[in-house]
Amino acid sequence: MKKFSASTWLLFLIPSFLGILLFLIPIPTDEGWKVTIAVLAGLMASAIESFVPWVVLVILVIAAVGSLAFIGKKENTSDTVPFFEKLFNVNLFWTLTRVVAAVFAFMVLFQVGPEPVWNENTGGLLLSGSGLLSFLFTIFLFAGLFLPLLMNFGLLEFFGTMMVKIMRPLFRLPGRSSIDALASWVGDGTIGVLLTSKQYEDNKYTQREAAIIGTTFSVVSITFAIVVIEEIGLGEYFLPYYGTVILAGVILALIMPRIYPLAQKKTEFMDGSPQDSVSEDVPNGQGLASHGIEKALEKADRNRSVANFFSDGMKNVLDMRIGVAPVVMAFGTIALILAEYTSTFVILGAPFEPYLNLLGVPEAAEAAQLMVVGFADMFLPAILGAGIESEMTRFVVATMSVTQLIYMSEVGGLLLGSKIPVNIFDLIVVFLLRTVIALPIVVGVAHLLF
Repeated sequence: MKKFSASTWLLFLIPSFLGILLFLIPIPTDEGWKVTIAVLAGLMASAIESFVPWVVLVILVIAAVGSLAFIGKKENTSDTVPFFEKLFNVNLFWTLTRVVAAVFAFMVLFQVGPEPVWNENTGGLLLSGSGLLSFLFTIFLFAGLFLPLLMNFGLLEFFGTMMVKIMRPLFRLPGRSSIDALASWVGDGTIGVLLTSKQYEDNKYTQREAAIIGTTFSVVSITFAIVVIEEIGLGEYFLPYYGTVILAGVILALIMPRIYPLAQKKTEFMDGSPQDSVSEDVPNGQGLASHGIEKALEKADRNRSVANFFSDGMKNVLDMRIGVAPVVMAFGTIALILAEYTSTFVILGAPFEPYLNLLGVPEAAEAAQLMVVGFADMFLPAILGAGIESEMTRFVVATMSVTQLIYMSEVGGLLLGSKIPVNIFDLIVVFLLRTVIALPIVVGVAHLLF
């Protein structure tokens, strides 16, 4: 192993330790255990709750106007393009999405236009002072500023080397993806998506790997899982409930990368280079740990500039707010309108009724629509399923809503707004496949419990 100075060791150890504390170590709060980054975001969101929807409106308008200013110019994704051009010069579809998001936000705050857009259960749910976009506004600030602690100082390189013999054969992923999964599990699925997107943009993940991680490892945090099981009236079953979520999640993580559509994604990086251009092999005569530490120290040694750290952080913040927030507002509002005002999800859920009957789930007709309504928002099945009499069925509904992962009001919108190579069709297929595959596992556990 090469020799490194004491300052390089400190440059690896201190930022990495701070990154672990902020993103990966949960701390006790009045609302349960949360990672520090989420606590900071929550505190700030509470402090600015009264006016943050107006700030979000301004951001959405800037995103829309900025994109319209580039509407006649061809999109250029090369590294030589100025940052602000890359931020606003998107294709026609995403430009229209940003315009729709700004219009929806204006309608919500001024309560003008059709009520289905600004109702408290649709656009109002997303843009209220305590709504998702207000929380994302703050989580983007802290996560964006401090993501370099995880990415720039060798932590991913160290874990990548140590975990490759587990992640590659089991999940077809590089070892560094273990950090993404852990950040989602103990922190929040949004943090995992943001970390994955930045890694993909830095050519650390291939298209297939980024798609797998974004749709398979963006796990709902323990804290939110508690909220779901309490909402459905089964708080005393939390341990078997979350154990079932983990069991189903691991099985799905083994299966999903090996089937359509994720298995069909290209095995090349964002810049077009092939997967085999990056080696994960440990050099002869060197141990796994020593090689991991060497790679980590080399990475830390290349990132000594404090100015670059804050510059990278602020670019992350702007990229998230301008690129992701409009997608969450536009697609989330549309999905919630469909759930609240139409029979779309009742019709789409009908094919699940015979499947649920076959599996022996009581009140299958009521549960069937809840198998698909979670695509709009993960909390909807828990809210709508709270009135179901059968405890077993409520357990199945709560567990499935967390296991499905893809919901448009948050993770789905974030995935579409990020650079991760998935489209709306991919997300629909992944959601349905996760539902079909996970149901027998979840129902099997439910039969044992009830």
